[in-house]
Amino acid sequence: MDQEHLQESAERLVAKLEQVKIKEYVEMLEHPGRLIFLNFLLGIGRGVGAALGFSFVSVLLILILKQLVVLNLPVISDFIAKIVTLVNLRLGY
Repeated sequence: MDQEHLQESAERLVAKLEQVKIKEYVEMLEHPGRLIFLNFLLGIGRGVGAALGFSFVSVLLILILKQLVVLNLPVISDFIAKIVTLVNLRLGY
C-alpha cells in the first residue's frame, strides 16, 4: 500500500511538472547563449513596439489638436495653436 501511494504521488508530481513546462525551462537554462539571444530579441521587439505606439498616439494627438484649432474655440485654440506650431517647428515642417 505504501508503494502504491508513493507511485501515485510521483505521477502527480510528474503531471504538475509537465503543466508548468519545467522541461522547457531546464533546457533553456542549459543553453544560456540561447536564453540571452531570445531576451535580446524580446527587448528589441518591446522597444520597437513602444516607439511605434508612441509615434502613432502622438500623430493622433496632433491631428486632434489641429482639428480643435480649426473649430476656433477662443481660449483653447490659441493655446493649441502654439503647441502645434512648436511641434511643427521641432519636426521641421
